[in-house]
Amino acid sequence: MTKDDISNYKPFQPAYGLKHQHLQTIFPTLFRKQSRPEIEIERFELNDGDFVECYWHFPPDKDSQKPIVVLFHGLAGSFDSPYIQGIMIALKKEGFSSVLMHFRGCSGKTNRLPRSYHSGDTADAKLWIETLQQRYPKSTLFAIGYSLGGNMLLKLLGEWGHSSPLCAAVSVSAPLQLDICAQRMNRGFSRFYQYVLLKELKRNLLKKYKQYDMKAMIGIDEKGVRQLSSFWAFDDVYTGPIHGFNSASDYYQQSSSKQYLKAIITKTLIIHAQDDPFMSPGVLPDKDTLSPNVQLEVHDCGGHLGFISGHFFKPRYWLENRIAQYFKKF
Repeated sequence: MTKDDISNYKPFQPAYGLKHQHLQTIFPTLFRKQSRPEIEIERFELNDGDFVECYWHFPPDKDSQKPIVVLFHGLAGSFDSPYIQGIMIALKKEGFSSVLMHFRGCSGKTNRLPRSYHSGDTADAKLWIETLQQRYPKSTLFAIGYSLGGNMLLKLLGEWGHSSPLCAAVSVSAPLQLDICAQRMNRGFSRFYQYVLLKELKRNLLKKYKQYDMKAMIGIDEKGVRQLSSFWAFDDVYTGPIHGFNSASDYYQQSSSKQYLKAIITKTLIIHAQDDPFMSPGVLPDKDTLSPNVQLEVHDCGGHLGFISGHFFKPRYWLENRIAQYFKKF
């Protein structure tokens, strides 16, 4: 850390009464109260005929030098996710524009193709960020990825290497090694999170049966989809094959960002909690597998996308201040 890092950095301390990993994870979804950011919606057309919807908060003018932060949500996330609205508000206070690129089909509007999105799908984000670079040549670009979006962003940074148009990036609670995470999500109370997320994934897949002959494409009918009970099974039947992978294992191996960390040139902060119920500590990289440009920040607690400090009755969302302070250095 530099002297500036040390002066601005306050280690995470969990809120009194909210130290447990599941409370950290669930509390924001159930109890967070905040004003809804005003947004402008842009439909961004992709090269294969599909589209994504990008939600702008505090958008820049054409010739503006205002810095822009690109946001990527987690699995089954969207603008409605509390962490997305919270960081938009926090970034505006510090003078940043922000824009959330929804992954395909996540903005509430079904995408046009049988395919969807996945943890290693960097092409859409790459096209969007490079478009912003051309559109706003005077603006400095940053990015934040949460959970699945964090894994995707780290993989993209590794693929880009010296070509990255980003000044700096942050990845939060990323499943850096997907096979370990899929196994962890099928054990104990983590199966509850798997059930909730998988229910949404299956709902979106079943919609595609009304548009396409999905049974011919992936080999199971709608009843079979409803019976899928784990991420591994879902990814083995749909996510892997529909996106060109041989299996869930092949998808996990190729899409895990851990193997890309050494190639990252962009200044990057990875924020992680040891007690994250979506994964085990085995996902964390060793020091010799990290690029010198990557700062790994691991906290004893914080859950998954939680990091709530303060008090149960007066929570503070530490993560948003940490990210804003990190970007303000650049």
